[in-house]
Amino acid sequence: MASRTSSLKFFSLLFPSFAIVQMAMAGDPDIISDFLLPANGTVDANFFTYTGFRVLVGGGPPTAFKVLKATLAEFPALDGQSVSYAVLEFPSGTTNPPHTHPRSAELLFLVDGTLEVGFIDTKNLFTQTLQSGDLFVFPKGLVHFQYNADAQNPALAISAFGSANAGTVSLPNTLFTTGIDDNVLAISFKTDVATIQKLKAGLAAKS
Repeated sequence: MASRTSSLKFFSLLFPSFAIVQMAMAGDPDIISDFLLPANGTVDANFFTYTGFRVLVGGGPPTAFKVLKATLAEFPALDGQSVSYAVLEFPSGTTNPPHTHPRSAELLFLVDGTLEVGFIDTKNLFTQTLQSGDLFVFPKGLVHFQYNADAQNPALAISAFGSANAGTVSLPNTLFTTGIDDNVLAISFKTDVATIQKLKAGLAAKS
């Protein structure tokens, strides 16, 4: 009887564990149709076409770091398809600050220029200098960045995501513009409140 009770306890713990693992592995939910209809219920080829990247054709070099996105918000036909896209333009000396994508890995293809890239896992920092034509993967949910260290030339990259809405959590914005108490930040970063306030002011001035 004791053995049976132990077995039941074991399985009662095991089943929730399986559920947690499945939730952790899940990406966008599967759909049971070819695609999801828009609210009006009718589609033609225009529904599956996104023209937001046309501005890149024949455009001049970027003057500031810029991201053009084709996610669920910009391209509703992606709903249920578990894919999205972004084009990143880097003038010389600019960076895409440390951030995460909570719902997808990112596969970056460097079209032109060079980029310093990196991500941090639970123990290590992995960095690489990419040349035109290189691919680099940023694992799902991990903090990562890109930096164009070239003082003369811009860089252009394309990123693909395994989610229609990968999400972007910017560490500077999340930490310093969301109202976290200055004392909490000062203690966490082993600095003083005046330094934290300077960082907040600097971010506010650039927004």
